[in-house]
Amino acid sequence: MNHRTALINAVDRATAQQCRAMLDAKTKPRNSLGQLEELACVLAGIRRAAIPNLGKSAIVVMAADHGVAVNGVSAYPPEVTAQMVSNFARGGAAINALARHAGAELIVVDMGVANPVAIGTGVRECRVGKGTRDLSQGPAMSGAQLEQAIAVGFLLAVELAEAGVGVVGLGEMGIGNTTSAAALAAAYTGASVESVVGPGTGIDDAARVRKRAIVERALAVNATAFGEPHHILAALGGFEIAGLVGVILGAAHRGLVVLCDGFITGAAALAAVAIRPEALAYLVAAHRSHEPGHRIVLQTLKLEPLLDLSLRLGEGTGAALALPLLEASVRIVAEMATFESAGVSDTGRGVA
Repeated sequence: MNHRTALINAVDRATAQQCRAMLDAKTKPRNSLGQLEELACVLAGIRRAAIPNLGKSAIVVMAADHGVAVNGVSAYPPEVTAQMVSNFARGGAAINALARHAGAELIVVDMGVANPVAIGTGVRECRVGKGTRDLSQGPAMSGAQLEQAIAVGFLLAVELAEAGVGVVGLGEMGIGNTTSAAALAAAYTGASVESVVGPGTGIDDAARVRKRAIVERALAVNATAFGEPHHILAALGGFEIAGLVGVILGAAHRGLVVLCDGFITGAAALAAVAIRPEALAYLVAAHRSHEPGHRIVLQTLKLEPLLDLSLRLGEGTGAALALPLLEASVRIVAEMATFESAGVSDTGRGVA
C-alpha cells in the first residue's frame, strides 16, 4: 500500500464531542482553559477515545541539501547541512536537548545530504540523491525521486505506529530549504513572493532581495509543471520536505497525531493536504514561526498554533516544546474532578 491508495479515515467527531462534554463537566467555568480544551478534543477525535491515549512520542528530523543554495540564499554555506546532521548524531543540537526534555525519541533521516555522515552514527540512510537540483533552473527533482522520498516517510510513519508511537513531531535540516518552502507556499496558496520570503537563517536585506528573485524565477521556469499537487512538490520541494509529506500521509493513515514545527514543515503540510485533503484533520500546529510565510501557511490550513515564541530555528524544536501541552490537555480530561464528584455547585453555565 502506498500514499496514493492508503485509506485515511475521517477523525471521530462523535468522540471529540464526548471529550467536550467531559470537559464541560469539570470543576471550572466552561472553556476557561481555552486552547488547551480545544486541543484535547482534537486529540480525542484523532485517537478515537474521549480520553485519548497518546502513546509514545517521536520527532522525525529529515535532512537534505538543496541545489538552490548555490545562489547565496542562506547565511550559511551548503556544507553546514552535513555538519548539523553530525551534530544531531552526537546529541549536541537544540533538538537533541529539547527532545530529551520532552521524553521523545529522536529519529534523524538522511534524505539526500550531499556529503553524508559516516555509517554507524545512528542517522538513518534513506538517500534519494546528493541533494536536489537548483529549482530556479527547472524541477528540483524527478517524479521518481519524489515518489521514493514520499515512500520513505510513509513507511517510517507506519513503522512508528507499529512501535506504539501516537504522536509524531516533524523537523528538518537543509541549507536553502526556506527558499524551497517559500516557493511551495507561494505556489500552493497563491500568496505573493514578497509575503512568503523571510530572513531564513538571518540573511541581510540584499540577500533577501536576491532570495525573492530566485523564488520568482523558480515559479516562472516551473509554471508549466504546476498541473497537479505532486508536480508542484517535485518542481519546488526538497527531498526532506517530500519525505515529511510521506510522514504526514502515513501518520494520518495510521491515526497518529502529527505535530508540525515551523515554516518548512508547514510547507510539507501544505503539500500533503493538497495531495490528500483528508490528512488535514490529523495536523496540530506546534507554534507560529518568526518566518512571515508561516503565518500564511497556518492561515491557509486554518490551524491555530499552540505557541508563539518567535522561533525560526527549525529542526523540530517548536514541536518538541509543544509536546508537553498535548499531555497536559489529556490530563485535564483524565484527572480533573467533575462538579458532581467534587460536590461543587455548578451554577455558572456561561463561557469564561
